Amino acid sequence: MLKNKTVNLAGIAYESLVNGEGIRRVFFAQGCIHNCLGCFNKETHDFNGGIETSLDKLLEELKENPIIKGVTFSGGDPFEQGEEFAYLSTEIKKMPLSIWCYTGYTFEYILMNLKTRKGWELLINNIDVLVDGRFEEDKKEDNLKYRGSSNQRILNVKESLAKGESIIYMD
Repeated sequence: MLKNKTVNLAGIAYESLVNGEGIRRVFFAQGCIHNCLGCFNKETHDFNGGIETSLDKLLEELKENPIIKGVTFSGGDPFEQGEEFAYLSTEIKKMPLSIWCYTGYTFEYILMNLKTRKGWELLINNIDVLVDGRFEEDKKEDNLKYRGSSNQRILNVKESLAKGESIIYMD
């Protein structure tokens, strides 16, 4: 159970067209252990940075914008604040909006660690589309849609969970 209803954010994109399908609100998590070479969001890696933000305030602001079609969790890595993003995702699904999430972890790693990492099971079950895997600078391609390097996958989470294997949402 989440005691403190806050999340540490590096920033917010209030209306984005590049972080998933449709007009999206993007919450950038503060903190990342992956430290991928060439990451375009390096300022989000430090766990001591960012701004503590009320989860309920984020949800209220989200409800006030009727053109938002979905929410994207990016970072940093949202899975580093699993409980906070699990709470946020549960409340967002009641609106209902789609949820995309970017993580340096692979889907398979997340599944193997569901029981040992707080919030991960609830979080992954609320995500519709997961862009997984570390950014790899040598696999960077400018024409890739919704991802930075060709090793990253865009997965249909609901289908992947149901079938027990990674199911590609789009290439």
